[in-house]
Amino acid sequence: MRKTSPGLPTREQVLDFIQSSSTPAGKREIARAFGLTAQGKISLKALLKDMADEGLIDSAPGRAFHKMGGLPKVTVLRIVDVDDGGNVWAQPERWEADGVPVPRIRVRERRRGELGIGQRVLARTEETGGGWTAHPMKLLAKASEQVLGVLRGEGDRLWLTGVEKKDRREYPVSDAGEAEVGDLVMAELAGRPPRVTVRVVERLGDPFAPRSFSLIAIHKLGIPDTFTDETLAEAERVAQTPIGEDREDLTHLPILAIDPADARDHDDAVWAAPDDDPANEGGWRAIVAIADVSFYVRPGSAIDKDARQRGNSVYFPDRVVPMLPEVLSADVCSLKEGEDRAALACHLTISKHGALRGWRFTRARVRIAANIAYEDAQAAIDGAVEHSLTEVALRPLWDCWQALAKARDAREPLDLDLPERRVVIDQRGRILSVAPRERLDAHRLIEDYMIAANVAAAKALEDKRAPVMYRVHEAPSREKLSALKDYLDTFGVPFALGQVVKPSTFNHVLARIGDVEFRPQVMEQVLRTQTQAYYAPANHGHFGLGLGSYAHFTSPIRRYADLVVHRALVAAYDLGPGGAKLPDDEMDRLGTSISQYERRAMEAERDTIDRYVAAYLSERVGETVEVRVTGVQNYGFFATVDGIGGDGLMPVRDLGGEYFRYDEAARTLTGEDSGDQYTLGQVLRLRLAEANPVSGALRFELPGGNASAGEAKRAAPRVLKRRGRPANIRHQGKRR
Repeated sequence: MRKTSPGLPTREQVLDFIQSSSTPAGKREIARAFGLTAQGKISLKALLKDMADEGLIDSAPGRAFHKMGGLPKVTVLRIVDVDDGGNVWAQPERWEADGVPVPRIRVRERRRGELGIGQRVLARTEETGGGWTAHPMKLLAKASEQVLGVLRGEGDRLWLTGVEKKDRREYPVSDAGEAEVGDLVMAELAGRPPRVTVRVVERLGDPFAPRSFSLIAIHKLGIPDTFTDETLAEAERVAQTPIGEDREDLTHLPILAIDPADARDHDDAVWAAPDDDPANEGGWRAIVAIADVSFYVRPGSAIDKDARQRGNSVYFPDRVVPMLPEVLSADVCSLKEGEDRAALACHLTISKHGALRGWRFTRARVRIAANIAYEDAQAAIDGAVEHSLTEVALRPLWDCWQALAKARDAREPLDLDLPERRVVIDQRGRILSVAPRERLDAHRLIEDYMIAANVAAAKALEDKRAPVMYRVHEAPSREKLSALKDYLDTFGVPFALGQVVKPSTFNHVLARIGDVEFRPQVMEQVLRTQTQAYYAPANHGHFGLGLGSYAHFTSPIRRYADLVVHRALVAAYDLGPGGAKLPDDEMDRLGTSISQYERRAMEAERDTIDRYVAAYLSERVGETVEVRVTGVQNYGFFATVDGIGGDGLMPVRDLGGEYFRYDEAARTLTGEDSGDQYTLGQVLRLRLAEANPVSGALRFELPGGNASAGEAKRAAPRVLKRRGRPANIRHQGKRR
């Protein structure tokens, strides 16, 4: 952390000025307020960057600053509700404060009734004792407020029930179009209380059909899922482009593509062999061959414009929304067994200790020897099954990987073994199983080869002083580290603030606690402590991997960031057509947009999995299931079904007739009379009361009714001993 120069304001002074200023406070305004010289302004710029890195401040459009988790002084708001009392409520149109809830803002209308749901205003904001208040400055073009829901009939009236877990309000339907009771629909909100109604604008079908679950996420988040006719026609045309003869011929090498068994596309393939160069005795030569998407998708083309608006492919259990048309993503670009394909080859020289000693990039022609599933590759290397390519291809890959693994272990990257849920469906979309995805050495092998190629791509571009779209993962802020310390204190696990934090710092915490019941919750908390990775042309390193330079290069079929890196390599090393060198300002804007699209895709995939899990569990409603407590609030606790996933609420009102004390620091609910305590990591047996596939929500009850608050624990007696003083907050169970 940089030290402040003499005369430079302190962090507290900067925060006080930003919060008290009646106008937007940018670097210029702060410098003027504190009378800084030219040299002082340079130091101020460094201080403000430190404060942003530490999570103290954030910047608004126009480069004005505001307190992290707060609102800019002037910003665009969207009206989201007008309550029965005529009070107007809004949310910021843009909100990216990680881990901070979106604020609900009271809008002071100049004339009563002038603002309705869906309207946008430029407003001046202020934080008052009761929350945030906004004063409209200018009415902006209206954006229709849409809601996704299911139609319900009541007598001769239709109602729309929203699909959101947090907001299950119902609206009267003014115009259903061709939709019928039970249909999943997209509708527009209209009117003002007490006459807010909805008009159906799109009928989406049966909400309980498994293939509808991904459709809900697609429409809810506005993910583009159809290509323009121009794009499709262009894709068919460029798919006929000959690979060309001016490529390095690698068709004689047994290059393998190792992917999930259900992979829809194949970006990457790998090969390794001992290095016969005496200067690298005991080392390895490896090739990471990546689909040469930049050869087919040229900058500014119709395909490129569509891909840029998507940012990445989105993968669901029942479908994929591809970044590129399928003739390219699933066919011509995809590295398929026995087919000649265009590739951008990353040639790596690896020492016997796993260090990268050199790299070069070529445009190549490859012929994949085999597409192998992770499970099959693992079985072959373990000797469980025979494979014709085990000795000539798989064994050298594994031996080279042992060296890469040594280098990774020496680097000590962040090691969080969080299970990934896998939903298996049949051809009709019916759910066959939901279970954690098995983690194999074959997965780690491919990851380490991909990491090596990504590092090489970043460093190769740096060598040419070419622009790089880095994959950035910054170190956690002091605020998040302090929150982690408070959390670990409740388990009696020490965590010192002020130390130089490395990825290994968190690994050592997990090693210290060992294999205890609350280990998964600690891993989740460590994950929440990390900053969110993003794309940017400015290099701030990759904290989690322990790497100074890192870019995404290995998945151009499904990530636009990788395509940008491919084009930069082609241009920098004069590898032929399709290269591009983007200016800094465009790289900056592009990094911001594709980072947002990535988060959108992650949310869509997570929400869809939750819906599949709820559908899978809907057949077990009424049964007693084993759950693990994952969150505790004053209104109840959240729990996840062990081995399957899916979050559900156990409301405090259903915990019995006694009062429950909520301890915010220790995150516990404790019964005043019985002493029954509910706490993070606790394993219980609860009755599954509800599983809603449309919203993805679960709800639990005590197995023996409200009178048996301790029965859940007696059925699963693994109760954690926690430290912490109960807060002076009381919540009554039944009568709340």
